[in-house]
Amino acid sequence: MALQTSIPGAVPPAARIVSTRLAILFDEERLVVYSAADPIYTCRRDDQDGLRLAAGMLSHLKLADDTAIAGALGINRETVRRNRNLLSEGGVDAIRSQRTGPKGAFKLTEDVRSLAQGYIDEGWSVRRTARELGLSEGALRYASRQGKLSLPTQRRGATSQDLKVHARGGLGPAERAAEDQACERGVGVKRTAERTLACTGKLAEALPVFQAAEAVPGAGVLLALPSLLDQGLIEVGQDAYGSLRNAYYGLRSVLLTFCFMALLRIKTPEQLTSWAPGELGLLLGLDRAPEVKRVRLKLAEMGERKLARLFQQRLTERWAEAEPDLLGLLYVDGHVRPYLGRTHKLPKHHVQKRGRPMPGTQDFHVNDKRADPLLCVTAEATQSLLAMLDEHLLPEVRRLVGRERRVTVVFDREGWSPESFKRWQGQEFDVLTYRKGKQSRWQERFFTRRTRSIDGQKVTYRLAERRVKLSNGLAVREVRRLTDDGHQTAVITTCENLPTFQVAHRMFSRWRQENFFRYMRHEFALDHLCTNAFELADPKRLAPNPERTKLDKELVGAKASLGRLIVRRGELKPEGNERVKSPGFTEAEMDALILEAKREVDRLKAHVKELPKQVPLDKILDPEKIVRLEPERKLLTDAFKMIAYRAESALARMVEPFFARHEEEARKLLQDVFQATADLIPDPQNRTLTVRFHGLSSPRATRALHGLCDVVNVSDTLYPGTDLQLRFEAP
Repeated sequence: MALQTSIPGAVPPAARIVSTRLAILFDEERLVVYSAADPIYTCRRDDQDGLRLAAGMLSHLKLADDTAIAGALGINRETVRRNRNLLSEGGVDAIRSQRTGPKGAFKLTEDVRSLAQGYIDEGWSVRRTARELGLSEGALRYASRQGKLSLPTQRRGATSQDLKVHARGGLGPAERAAEDQACERGVGVKRTAERTLACTGKLAEALPVFQAAEAVPGAGVLLALPSLLDQGLIEVGQDAYGSLRNAYYGLRSVLLTFCFMALLRIKTPEQLTSWAPGELGLLLGLDRAPEVKRVRLKLAEMGERKLARLFQQRLTERWAEAEPDLLGLLYVDGHVRPYLGRTHKLPKHHVQKRGRPMPGTQDFHVNDKRADPLLCVTAEATQSLLAMLDEHLLPEVRRLVGRERRVTVVFDREGWSPESFKRWQGQEFDVLTYRKGKQSRWQERFFTRRTRSIDGQKVTYRLAERRVKLSNGLAVREVRRLTDDGHQTAVITTCENLPTFQVAHRMFSRWRQENFFRYMRHEFALDHLCTNAFELADPKRLAPNPERTKLDKELVGAKASLGRLIVRRGELKPEGNERVKSPGFTEAEMDALILEAKREVDRLKAHVKELPKQVPLDKILDPEKIVRLEPERKLLTDAFKMIAYRAESALARMVEPFFARHEEEARKLLQDVFQATADLIPDPQNRTLTVRFHGLSSPRATRALHGLCDVVNVSDTLYPGTDLQLRFEAP
């Protein structure tokens, strides 16, 4: 029959407009296909042959694309394509021949139900049972809801074998991919009713609902979830932010998304494009994870509230309260985050890994005794460590630990200040740092070899100690380490009760904080700027005086010229019995040039002293050009990365017994575990969500995973937003 080119408005209101040429009415009893105002095909809803014929015919006639047809019929796109090919090659008979099991009309009679129950009790999956009997999975699950059939997930006290059977009832990766692609409203978009409510602002957030799924990539990251929650991810996040605006993705799913991204080494939102959104969505209990644009919008929404600092403070308070013993020794250091853009001018600071000054900002980190991050403060690149210690870091540490507790602070030579050391001593702070300046060598006979067992490993130093006075008269302990090549490293401390070996070991353990920076840069993209947005900065902020900087350069040049003249004047003096002449100048002329050069040096020195080293920025730049990188979103992402790192550290300590070099090997294992595939097995009746791992790369790694699962299972953690208790099974 001839078909019109568009659908007029005369089709029933309940019909679904699939394309300009096709409408489908698909209710509980029948399927009716419309082209123009009249039906062109109809069949009963339980007529499987008729439904397959409809799918193939509509695709063959090109009344709509396969994805739209699949969405209207409630099947996947691959099924539409397969039935179209069958119809084209073999006609209606080819479609009928595809039906398995008993032919003709068929219902779940008592005999068939008993047979199905027998298969299931023997360990068959719902899918296999349905395929064998020529039924749909829906028919079996409907019978289960009616109480006529017992499926594995309905039996109390389900065994491990039961769970495995149930897992096989979930879709595999290829089937999930086909199903996601068939979704009409976008890849993986299945919870359309909730998303519609979210679009109208009537949904606070979508709750997690888990479905059985086989071989989910990255599902191993769920093993870190108990540690993430223990670090305060959800609890502190809700305390600081309350909730986000009504939407499909709420605060809980956003917080989990950012931390899962960090642990899966998805270092930027743009890298989400390399992950299937439907697969990541399974980890959140949603139909799909938020895409790049949505992630950035959620980050911007949280940034607008200006609560990132509060979020970090609450996290720090939680960590300090949980393990107060780790706060007696704190490592402090700055980390420059370079800015590579050319839009704005930012203060410069020397970037060690690049070997040159670069514009950017500087983050000052405080790490606890184990070198886990405790707090972070962002400042301008020109801000000194000494100033940050006085203005921000030490006051915050004092707030955390209380008034009475004495704290030892470890930092490098950048924080050197005898006057500050004396002042901090009265504030119950001890310092531990490298001694600055040149010192005379100590005789080697004063050094003794000392060995201690640290974390199961023997550590040996050749050490000597003396009491010395600094330039301001402050008496401190100086401990020196003698290396095999004869080098002496001097360390000073105001701490009186720390043994000599511990003074050296804690100072030389700063490499752990340096390793932290290196690891965070490489694994968690610490230097990544999540936004290039700028905001106006304090116009009264002090900056190097450009006029003085210019004079300093002139002074350096004048001193160099004076030096060259003095060298040439020396050449005119007799050497032995001979006099070396400098061509073109007499001794008197050279003396006059030297005198003039000295006067120029003295003039420049006097002028430099008259100028302040720093001046307010508004004396140098227009107020509109005084900007800084917008800090909120960076503070937020850094907080998520700190949480992820601390969670990973907690898991690494759990697997220490399995590795000799546990710090390195344990983290490598965890990276493999987080990326590992696993089956997701929800059991609503028993209120469990089982994560069953597939095999790892080596027997030792598998043994470590077994031990890790046993320890984590003890926590009895509930997946956030559900009553499902997490259970982990190693292969």
